[in-house]
Parts: sequence; C-alpha cells; structure tokens
Amino acid sequence: MKILVLAPQPFYQERGTPIAVRLLLETLSSKLSTASGASPQIDLLAYNEGEDIEIPGVRIVRCSTPRVLRGIRPGISLKKLLCDVFFFFAAFSMLWRARKEQYAVVHAVEEAVFIAWLAKHLFGTPYVYDMDSSLSMQLTEKWWLFKPLLPVLNLLEGVAVRGSIAVAPVCDALLTIAERHGSPHTVMLRDVSLLPTGEPRSSASSTSSVFGDRVEGGRPVVLYVGNLERYQGIDLLLESFALLAGHSSRPQLVVIGGSEAAIEAYSRKADALGCVEQVAFLGPRPVSDLKLYLDSADILVSPRIKGNNTPMKIYSYLHSGTALVATDLPTHSQVLDSSIAVLAAPSPEGFAAGLRSLLESPAKRSELGARARQRAESLYTVEAFESQLLSLYARIRGEDREDEGSASLQPESSQ
Repeated sequence: MKILVLAPQPFYQERGTPIAVRLLLETLSSKLSTASGASPQIDLLAYNEGEDIEIPGVRIVRCSTPRVLRGIRPGISLKKLLCDVFFFFAAFSMLWRARKEQYAVVHAVEEAVFIAWLAKHLFGTPYVYDMDSSLSMQLTEKWWLFKPLLPVLNLLEGVAVRGSIAVAPVCDALLTIAERHGSPHTVMLRDVSLLPTGEPRSSASSTSSVFGDRVEGGRPVVLYVGNLERYQGIDLLLESFALLAGHSSRPQLVVIGGSEAAIEAYSRKADALGCVEQVAFLGPRPVSDLKLYLDSADILVSPRIKGNNTPMKIYSYLHSGTALVATDLPTHSQVLDSSIAVLAAPSPEGFAAGLRSLLESPAKRSELGARARQRAESLYTVEAFESQLLSLYARIRGEDREDEGSASLQPESSQ
C-alpha cells in the first residue's frame, strides 16, 4: 500500500501540526500492515525547512522554495500561502511520476486537501482530509478583507470535504463542520497528550533548578507553554497577570516558547504593565522536558482568544495533573469543563479572577488536577490516537481489497 502524506508545514519542528504529522507517520509505518502483511510505503511531502529526522519506512521529500520564504510561523500567513504555490507543483510532480503505479491514498493535511481533490479528479487517487482547522475561519479571522468571501470559502471547504474518502478532524468543533459539509465518513483523530502514559508526577525539584534563577522557590508558578502568536492570547495573559501583581501569594508567570522577536515585544509589554519582574520568558524548550515543566508548575494557563480547534498543549496540560485556567471559549470548552479546569471569561478581569481562585485554594488546584489527569489517561493518549487512525486505514485497506484492480477507492456513506 503506497501512501502519500501532504503536509504543508515545516518538518520536523516541535510544535502543533508537525508533532501530529510525526505521530501519524510513526503509527502508519510501525503499526499498519497491508493485506499481504508488509509495511506500507509512505512518502511525505513537506516544506523545505525543519529538522531532518528518520522514520523507518518513510521517505521525506521537501519542496524547493526560495530562501526568503523560510521561517514559516504557526497559523496562516502570506509567506505560507506563497510556499503553498511551490508545494502545489512539488505535489503534482510526485503524483505524475507515480502515475503508472499510483498511490493507494493521499493523506492531505489542512490546505493540501485542495491539491488532493484535484489529484483525485486527474489521477483517480482517493484522499483523506486531515482537518486540523477550518480554512475558511482561519482566513477570515486573519484578514478582514476575506470576510465578504466567507460563503465562497465555506463552499470550497464543503467541496473538499465531500470529495474525500474520509475526514479526520482533530476536535469536536471541526467534526461538526465536517458533518455539516456532508462528510462521507468521519473519524476523530484528536490531538493527544505528549506525556508518557502511566508515569507518576515528577519528583519535587527546586523551582530555580527547573525554571532558572529568575524564578524563586516558595512562590506559586503560573506556566504558559506554546508559541506566542496573537491568537494565543498572550496580551490577555499579561494584562490579567498584571492585575494580580500585588497578590499576597506573590505569583510568578513563566512563559515557555516563542521567537526572539515575540519575546522582546511581550517583555516590553510586561514592563509597561508593571509586572516584568514577576514574568520570566524562557524561550523554546525541548518537548522531552515538557513533563518536568508541567509537573513543576502550580497553575497552567491557556488564554487563547481565537480559533475553534483545541490547542494540542491542552491534552498534555490535563495529563500532567496540574490545575488549569483557560478561556471560556469553544476552542477550550469542547474538551474542558468545570470539573477538570477553571474556564474564565476572555477578559483581563475574568481571567485574573480565574487565576485568583486557584492561587487562593491549593485544595481546589489538587482536586482539579487529579480529575484532569484521570480523564487524560482514559481519553487523550497516544494509544487512543493509534486506535482511531488504524481503524480508519483498516477501512481504506478493506475497500482497496474489494476494488482490487481499480484505480480509485469509492467512499461509503457514513454510519
């Protein structure tokens, strides 16, 4: 079984979608077998940047782009759209070269679905739509000029959904969108925790040894992990934290992740808000250390203000067993509820109130964290992801056997 994975992303980088793509590839290459019992042949097409890694059974191909188009940040951007032009031609070059022995399926991530849709009509190759976000929502939230085009963008998104053999949304909100568009078959491939299953919390370490000398022991640590793009709500987080600068517990805010430019900009904002002495920007840190950081914090935060997909970090946050405060928006509330997290209004006053409720109640922090960890262990593990992905490909492989000798796989109605 030959599989082409189209991932218009830097690969590999330790951030949301590339992490999910790596998990996808590792699962398919190690746990999916063909009808004959052999491992599948997998080609990955990605952007021309990122760490070179080896995944057995996976050939990584990078589309050639001008150097000026390097440095793709998370989310939609003009630079990313320009990269997608080069990505388009690279994808069709691969599909054309394979025309005599075409791929059994194209697994298309995000906007690559439109390439896959065209390939289906030209080469008869079916595709899975790996739906990590709503493309129409991304464009209209990023650039107001696109808002009048929302009906057209929704129409195109619907065409891509209906043309697929299956849609694999990463969260409930995207599942609803896929079903509304008439998905022929839908399998949830929810993002999962990146922490090991069944491992106890890390042993207590001094705060300074974990987070550095700028963070003092004996004071509660509020921790954010992730990129520092505006949709993540870092402005809201700093404005909220500034309202707690005089709190008797003397909290400290630690921010892990972000580019140098973003860190510099938000450091200036913290200074203007009068809380810079209580905020430590540590920059990017390896995913391998994530468990130690989450276990060493007192409160985790996700102040995201835009988007309808749940941030990947939420699942690791829950799995850590550390209490969480998140904005009360669909991006979070489709996964979180008041039994496992504090859902706070997306305003400085509202988010500060949520933080204050946990700063003043260690018992509540402990209760929320314990219930969150229990839920993550049962629902949001790598094992759960693997089970769903393999069930999806078992269905595709089954159709392949039924239609042996045919150039395409025919979608079935959803059950």
